[in-house]
Amino acid sequence: MFYISLGAFLAFWVMRRLQALQPDHIARRTADNAAGMLRRVRDFTSDALGEAAARETELRARFGLDKAEDVA
Repeated sequence: MFYISLGAFLAFWVMRRLQALQPDHIARRTADNAAGMLRRVRDFTSDALGEAAARETELRARFGLDKAEDVA
């Protein structure tokens, strides 16, 4: 009975692994990974631009570049 159960489990496991190798599954996983990476890049870019704007504001205030006559 043990070997029958073991064989059924291994057959089930092998079938699942083979299904994961089908092209549509690979393409879906690749697209999901690419979308996740794009989302992380956008988050990083947004954070970096926000920090750069804050630093620019800080530097402009420190050196007095916020005055209207300095803009022209």
